[in-house]
Amino acid sequence: MSAVTVLGTPSEVYRYGASFILFFIAYTFVIIFTSELFLPVFYRSGITSTYEYLELRFNKSVRFVATFIYILQTILYTGVVVYAPALALNQVTGFHLWGSVFATGIVCTFYCTLGGLKAVVWTDAFQFVVMVLGFLTVLIQGTLLNGGPSMIWERANNGSRLTIFDFDVDPLRRHTFWTIAFGGTFTWLGIYGVNQSTMQRCISCRSEKQAKLALYLNLVGLWIILVCAVFSGLVMYSHYKNCDPWTAGFISAPDQLMPYFVMDIFSSIPGLPGLFVACAFSGTLSTVAASINALATVTFEDFVKNCLPNLSENMSTWVSKGLCILFGVLCTSMAVAASLLGGVVQASLSIHGMCGGPMLGLFTLGIVVPWTNWKGALGGLLTGITLAFWVGIGAFIYPAPSSKTLPLDLSTANCTLANSTEILATMAPTEPPFRPQLADTWHSLSYLYYSAVGCLGCILAGLLISFITGPNKGKDIKPVLIRPVCNLVCFWSTRYRTLCWCGVDHGSKVIHEDSENNLCKDTAKVIGIDKASQDGFKKEIPSYLPGYNPNEKSYTNPSLDTETHF
Repeated sequence: MSAVTVLGTPSEVYRYGASFILFFIAYTFVIIFTSELFLPVFYRSGITSTYEYLELRFNKSVRFVATFIYILQTILYTGVVVYAPALALNQVTGFHLWGSVFATGIVCTFYCTLGGLKAVVWTDAFQFVVMVLGFLTVLIQGTLLNGGPSMIWERANNGSRLTIFDFDVDPLRRHTFWTIAFGGTFTWLGIYGVNQSTMQRCISCRSEKQAKLALYLNLVGLWIILVCAVFSGLVMYSHYKNCDPWTAGFISAPDQLMPYFVMDIFSSIPGLPGLFVACAFSGTLSTVAASINALATVTFEDFVKNCLPNLSENMSTWVSKGLCILFGVLCTSMAVAASLLGGVVQASLSIHGMCGGPMLGLFTLGIVVPWTNWKGALGGLLTGITLAFWVGIGAFIYPAPSSKTLPLDLSTANCTLANSTEILATMAPTEPPFRPQLADTWHSLSYLYYSAVGCLGCILAGLLISFITGPNKGKDIKPVLIRPVCNLVCFWSTRYRTLCWCGVDHGSKVIHEDSENNLCKDTAKVIGIDKASQDGFKKEIPSYLPGYNPNEKSYTNPSLDTETHF
């Protein structure tokens, strides 16, 4: 959650309707897949950077390419996140644009450098509270000024803002049930499931059970922010139903609707506009701080340690702090370049889709498909990146027609248009710009499908290349690097389950907790696969690995007992 959510989601609801609330489905699937599929593998592997897994599973080449793509993605996205709220607040409230940009970058860099990951986590928690308070303040005041919840609901319904369930399967439609539930799951799974910014917080938890609990609590937080943002958009529409400030020319971009609304309803109440400013910038601080820390972590683990393996403890600490400063400067500087990108909200979502989707496909190949080799992984990643950037960059050059985006009607009946005479005087008939044939098909694909295109393209190409070049043998792969998802499908048959393991030795030694006889009250009992599979309806049997705590029935992170540089 960032300032893109605080400023962008209410604007989306205002212009396109409340179908954005369907993201609660995507969030739910994302957290389930992250906690049950990706987290156990990363946590039990004992890694610091998620990209360490790629070297363990494939080789250094795959790891370095993936790390480079992640660094590029994060710097681009963080620059947009810093610039977006600064642009909106500057043009609406008079805040100095570049003063806001550089102040945000300096503050985040400062506490990331001094406090490390602990500072990031604690400030994230505080900033979440500020975001919720800001939204609630806007909702309460806006509801009181617009006649109460029933009146807001009635106006939203009359304005077609409550048409939520649209089951049109056309992938070119911007927001439908399928684009949000299916495409949104891919997009956010790339952010949560395999992204270092999120996974580093989970790995830092004391045990795997606590990490999963943190993810499910985070799901509640996602729901709260989503509901607040959607209802803020409905309240805003009710307030400007007959005088849209964007169409009237009072603001220059839809991203400025929310700050403009706040200044409007709180114009006579000193201090409360400042609370919303804190709300917007809390989202930015949270995202930027986590990004800087994650960039420093992956760079240190993936590049510095490989080039300088004999660094002392003291020197490693100084190098890590220097990396935080370096990436803080780069991300803040990227905000200057973001000023040239145009629609910053759309740009930020597309960056995650174009880069995060292929990365999701790469990690899925490694964790789920044992026979994928390093050639397939690398070829699949490059194929996915190519496909995702092809559709994404084409969409920036040739925006989708309004018949597919379907913005809802906005009225200016009760307001005086700004610069209306100048607008009418400059209007002249022009020829429609040239659009290639792919512009209205491939490049008009919903932005929420960019991640799915990259992920599925990576998986299919990776499997094909692996089969052509000779698939990996399961017996050569450490069981801890593979998640045996086939156990869920073949729970009733030991034979089929073992067959689906593709040679990976999941059954050599396993922990089996016999709750009836209480045989493992103090220590985990190690038994063979034949006995473990007698009851096909038992839970999935975890691998016996170092760090298992039988008392907590979970894995603990032994690396927490040692000092970390982040």
